[in-house]
Order: sequence, then C-alpha cells, then structure tokens
Amino acid sequence: MNKREEEKRRKQEEKLAKERARLEAMRSYEREYDGKYICGIDEVGRGPLAGPVVAGAVILPKDCEILWVNDSKKLSEKKREALYDEIMAKAVATGIGMASPARIDEINILNATYEAMRMAIEQLKVRPEVLLNDAVTIPKVDIFQVPIIKGDEKSVSIAAASIIAKVTRDRLMAEYDGVIPGYDFASNKGYGTKRHIEGLRELGPSPIHRMTFIGKYVV
Repeated sequence: MNKREEEKRRKQEEKLAKERARLEAMRSYEREYDGKYICGIDEVGRGPLAGPVVAGAVILPKDCEILWVNDSKKLSEKKREALYDEIMAKAVATGIGMASPARIDEINILNATYEAMRMAIEQLKVRPEVLLNDAVTIPKVDIFQVPIIKGDEKSVSIAAASIIAKVTRDRLMAEYDGVIPGYDFASNKGYGTKRHIEGLRELGPSPIHRMTFIGKYVV
C-alpha cells in the first residue's frame, strides 16, 4: 500500500471513529432506559400548505448501529432513502401515522399531529414501554413518555423515526404531483415556495390543500 492509499484509509478510519462517537452520544437516552422496548417518535409536515402531517415510530434493537442516522432535515434525499431501507430492515418494529389535510382543518395542526403519532404507535407490532418524543407529550397515550427538545439530534430512535416519516411523506407528495400538476409538489413537498404559491393563485386550491393554511393566498 502506497502513502496515498494509507492516508486515504487513515482518513476513512478517523471519519468512521468520529461517526461512531457521535452515535454513541445519541444513545444516551436509550441507555437510560436499557432493557425496555424504546420507541422513537417524530413527525414531518406541520408547516406545509398542502398534504398530510406524517408521524413515524421506530423501535430499534439494543445497540443497533445505523451509521449516519441523524435529523432527517440534515440529510440529503439520497442519504435519507438509503437510511430508510436500512432502518426498515433492522428495526424491531416501525409504524407510520397520517392525518389528512381535511383532518388538519377540522381539529388543527397540533391535534392532527398528536393523532398521527397515536396512529403510528398503534401500527407497531411490538408494544413499546418507553416513548422518546421529539419535544412533545402526546395526549391519550398510556405509555411512559420522555419529551426531548431537538430529540431528532439527540436520540437515534427519534432520528430514525424522523427519517421514515420524511421519506414516506416526500414519496407521497411526489405521487400527488403526478396526479395534481401545477403546484410543483414533487419539489416543494407542499411547502409555500414561490412556484407553489403562483400555482395556488392561478389554479386555486387542490383537494390536498389545507384550507386553514392558505387564506392569504386565495380569494
């Protein structure tokens, strides 16, 4: 092995060691509740003008190593897709819950988020004993909960939940773009980009718009 190859390998090993140290720090809450089924909960899609709010629930095996798992917002689409497959393959159980735009309009975004989270928990094939939640305490759930501010940066379980929720919702919005053209849903995922708002003003609301979110854009 020449010097260039040695240097490349050294840098790769350093990068891997740094990543494993980061993941170890992200397991602090999981270690605190060692021996129990621990479920990470997170949601995506509170802010968009269109589409559902989606919640993910993930129970990982003890000391499960999924390199580069992180807050889904900090990852590229390609990386999220790869991690989604790895999470789904390695997890003890996963669940997805959704609340539709109509439901968001009916009960408001916060209550719709809680509803989606409860649905995600119900989808799990294993009942968790501890819920690690990103920032919130979910009403009407009789499982011990630990709300963690910026939890998707501090817990591997919550980060994994954020990834499966994000990938699920992004795929769904891309599908909607194929049947509801004119709003650029595949690119903006329902968020209020310039092109989305132009489409909204030109075409009016689609069946997946949140009417309580778009009042200032439509007459």
